[in-house]
Amino acid sequence: MALLSIWANSADAVLSLSIKQIVTMAGDGRLVDGSECSVELRTFLSQVPSEKLAEYAEFCLTSGFEKSGETLQDVVNELGRRLDFEVTNGRYQGSSNAVGNDGLWLSPEGHHLLVEVKTTDAYRVSLDTIAKYRNSLSDQNKIDSSSSMLLVVGRKDTGELEAQVRGSRHAWDMRLIGVGALIDLVRLKENTEDEATGMKMRSILVPREYTRLDSLIDVIFATAQDVEASTEPEPLSDGNQQPPSKEKSHWDFTDTGLVDQKREEILNEFSRQHGVKLVRKSRATYWTADRTFRVACTISKRYEEPKDPYWFAFGHKWREFIKASDQGYFVLGCMDLNIAFAIPSSIMEAKLPDLNATDNERGHWWHIVIRQLDNKQYVITSSRTGNHLDLTPYVIHNVRG
Repeated sequence: MALLSIWANSADAVLSLSIKQIVTMAGDGRLVDGSECSVELRTFLSQVPSEKLAEYAEFCLTSGFEKSGETLQDVVNELGRRLDFEVTNGRYQGSSNAVGNDGLWLSPEGHHLLVEVKTTDAYRVSLDTIAKYRNSLSDQNKIDSSSSMLLVVGRKDTGELEAQVRGSRHAWDMRLIGVGALIDLVRLKENTEDEATGMKMRSILVPREYTRLDSLIDVIFATAQDVEASTEPEPLSDGNQQPPSKEKSHWDFTDTGLVDQKREEILNEFSRQHGVKLVRKSRATYWTADRTFRVACTISKRYEEPKDPYWFAFGHKWREFIKASDQGYFVLGCMDLNIAFAIPSSIMEAKLPDLNATDNERGHWWHIVIRQLDNKQYVITSSRTGNHLDLTPYVIHNVRG
């Protein structure tokens, strides 16, 4: 297992390679069904940032190396996972005793998509063959009758293929999307927090009749609202403590890139210390490919209020996300510190009754205030009970301030 071994110990070195080079490092380098190469490549793809998936897809489409089609198939299936589909990888090569679809995606809403990946429309696609794949899976009770088909195409000039679909008997249960557009959808998804927005994004991939455009506009509007709102929550007044004035801040967070950079630095060190590879689910939430290790990470600027310099909000949706794993953490980062704090979900659960909370249009939020005591110890304060939480056991060291 050369690829995964090197990936575990020298991630930056592997990420500097092209996907063609990476495939040759996986297993015996022979990307065929059931091979060690396939297992290693798919495991690797499940752990890389989505921007690398975009890079690999582009390389497959422009370089045309041997097995570029099979590699693109695996990249596209991984993009489906990043949209929260449960993905079953298909076969690289057709077989007389196996269904030959490229992928099978099941949405959290219960809809199946039979996925076919096409790098070019130079050759006419047999839509009937793709439909037979779906019928075979339905006969095996692997999908239901409400399923649909999705063609993921590599080229932009697919007018002939689009016309072929429109003029076929499959026009109402088949749709096309470009690889680039699918990547853009993943990027949008990773910059939102609301699960309902993710559901609306996935609905775009399901065939619909768009004579009336209300439902499509609803998707666009909800996504735009969620992306705009997906910044660090502002400090909230809890009745006993007042949040510091924004005018007194040392930091200007109009550029959210600073926040995202700090979050990346914190989670890189946290991942290294725990020996895990985290992939991004949304702007603030991350998990491992098997979804067993979960993190919600939020960042605070430093306020000039000497008593309470760091303010955070802990949302109900973040709480539910990290609670769903035995290894869930709420990670708090401070822009000017070279440490951060990773609090296990069980510790946060025990602390919540001590904290003030607010309900607003964005949901339910608990108030988190970090203070440094005279002995240099950092604590989460509680104005309600005075039962402060010592953060010493939860410090992440070696984070650049």
